[in-house]
Formats: sequence, structure tokens, C-alpha cells
Amino acid sequence: MPTLATSKKLRAEYIAQKLEELFPETPVPLDHSDAYTLLIAVLLSAQCTDERVNQITPKLFAKAADPFQMVKLSVEEIEDIVRPCGLGPRKAMSIWKLSEILINEHEGQVPADMAALERLPGVGHKTASVVMAQAFGEPAFPVDTHIHRLAQQWDLTSGKNVEQTEADLKRSFPKELWNKLHLQIIFYGRAFCQARGCDGLRCDMCKTCFPTRKRARQYKKA
Repeated sequence: MPTLATSKKLRAEYIAQKLEELFPETPVPLDHSDAYTLLIAVLLSAQCTDERVNQITPKLFAKAADPFQMVKLSVEEIEDIVRPCGLGPRKAMSIWKLSEILINEHEGQVPADMAALERLPGVGHKTASVVMAQAFGEPAFPVDTHIHRLAQQWDLTSGKNVEQTEADLKRSFPKELWNKLHLQIIFYGRAFCQARGCDGLRCDMCKTCFPTRKRARQYKKA
């Protein structure tokens, strides 16, 4: 008889059910008021904590909360504000340039189109996926470091790369769950299954799914 440890299908169903019990509400961790401020916040979150981003964005958005206001600032002014988020020069330049593109090519609006988002400076696939999911409600499964790690610990993917992890997770879960589930997995990782706190042997989810696992689960970093 299939068990959670041997059946990916049963395991995915259990994980989705358990995460829904633990995190029925999934507020977006990054403070924002619209698609543009979400886009900027997600861009700033690269190699930076959400908490730090949420400390910085109020200062930035007080000066410029839309593309038209943003391009009136100099790149140096933007950098002075966003520097605590790390990669200040690169992020500031990306923010200014993408704002200019939004004005020139999209009438100042963030496009609800994955390909158009990915063409913006500083916007990779994960950032575009977050915006599509959380600003426009389009099914997407953004994969961050927590998700990439947990998907491997739960044997839902080989973890060869984030692209493979995203594809495997999309196959494992119904499309209507993707937008909420990616946040639930992040919340679970932060609360119960940190990289240094659980090696596939300690948290309740890992122990329930793999009760006979003896060795720490080795995972491939993103």
C-alpha cells in the first residue's frame, strides 16, 4: 500500500492539507499598495530580508510611489534610500530604468504579462511570477530559497535547478492552489523548517512524510 514516503501524490495532498491548516491566511510579506509598489518591493528583496525591505520602502514610496514620480528622482537619490537592502547601485538603476520603460511602453502601468515583466531591468522570472500571482491573481509558482529547499526535503523535486523545482511543483499541486501554496511553503519554512533548524529529520512535516528517514536530506542550493 502506498505511503506518504513512497507516493508523491499522497505526500503532495497531505502537505497541501497541512499547510492550509497551519496558514489559512497568506498575506503578502512585502508591504505594497498596488502592482508597481509590489514590483519594486520584490526587486529590492533579492538577497535581502522582507523585514528590511518593509523598513526601506516607506521612505522610497513617500518620495515616489509610481513610475512618473520615480523618474523625477536621480539614480543617486534612489540609491541613497535603498542602499540598506544591498546591491544598492544595481537596484537603484533597475528601479529608475524600469520606471522609464513602464512610462514609455506601458502608459505607466505594470503589465499583467509574464514576458513583458521579465524584459524589465532587474526583473527575473521569480520576481515576475510574484507580481503575476499577487498583483494580478494569475496562477504562478514563484520559487525562492525556502521553496527550493523544502521541495527537495519533501522529495517533490530533484532540485536540479529552480526551473526544474517550479515545473515539478506545478505538476504536483492543482493550479488553483499555486498562488497561496507558494506563500504557505515560505511561511512553513520560516516558522518550522529553517535551513539550520531542520535537515529533513526534525520538523513535523518531514517526520510525518518520512518517518523512517535516518540521514539528513542533502539539498542543492538555488
